[in-house]
Amino acid sequence: MITDAIKNFPKQFEYEPEVVNSEKIGEFESAVIGGMGGSGLVVGILRALKIDLDVVAHHEYGLPTFLEHDKEKRLFVAISYSGNTEETLDFFEEAVRKNLKVAVISTGGKLLEIAEKRSIPYIKLPDTGIEPRMALGFMVRAILKLLGEDELFDETGKLSESLNSDSEEEGKTLAEKLTGKVPVIYSSRRNQTLAYNWKIKFNETGKIPAFYNTFPELNHNEMTGFDVTNSTSELSKNMHFIILKDSDDDKHITKRMDVLEKLYKDRKLEVTAIDLIGSTRGERIFNSLVLADWTAYSTAEKYGVEPEKTPMIEEFKKLIQ
Repeated sequence: MITDAIKNFPKQFEYEPEVVNSEKIGEFESAVIGGMGGSGLVVGILRALKIDLDVVAHHEYGLPTFLEHDKEKRLFVAISYSGNTEETLDFFEEAVRKNLKVAVISTGGKLLEIAEKRSIPYIKLPDTGIEPRMALGFMVRAILKLLGEDELFDETGKLSESLNSDSEEEGKTLAEKLTGKVPVIYSSRRNQTLAYNWKIKFNETGKIPAFYNTFPELNHNEMTGFDVTNSTSELSKNMHFIILKDSDDDKHITKRMDVLEKLYKDRKLEVTAIDLIGSTRGERIFNSLVLADWTAYSTAEKYGVEPEKTPMIEEFKKLIQ
């Protein structure tokens, strides 16, 4: 049950990953992490946790061409919760073919099978049957362990006790406000991954369209699309804007958020501002994501759709084979 996965999410940070064949990793200066969908969300969260972490996200087939000049200094990490993601397998196989430093994170599938056969370093994730987007705690812990980020690994371990998974009622209340609306989630650039995660949860769990953007860039373009007039009001009336506010945000960004909220409300647009709650960066990030889970789940209930599985994605995969 998806509700059990949300309630038990803090326990994921108790996970102690084991790096098999770790002696083969050797030294590296930075990492390239290839992953798609729920697995691919992890890199953004790592950057939100530690802004100067030297990692590159790759959400594509093959390898990033712009890294050609120093690829031997990097660790190429293929992360796929299922172990069968087409694009990630291609990324992995290309890195192996070019004899680069490679590691795998997965619950199983082809990725883990190849890693085991070829004695490639890997971490086997717990296979609890939950969807990849619900397993972010496991995957964050695994990558931190693999990268040797010991301090951050220890910090995230404390989240098992400090996270608040009891935001179900708040999620229900927000879902009620959103009924009949298309969510548009805004955040600071630093918290882009949170806005994107909220969008993804509305898409995959709630089965509704949702969009996101970040300050300050949206003040230079997107907001002008909502300067409502009589002739465009029909286009904007079904939007509901969610602004994620963080005590870590730059004061200039905070002011922009406040001003835009006023401008939108003056134009009769619906806006909900949500403060990120927690005493540490990790608490604010993951408390927000738990609230997003509850909101998306309640949204699915409102519309009478199945919140856990993603049948259109499965149908798409079959059609491209």
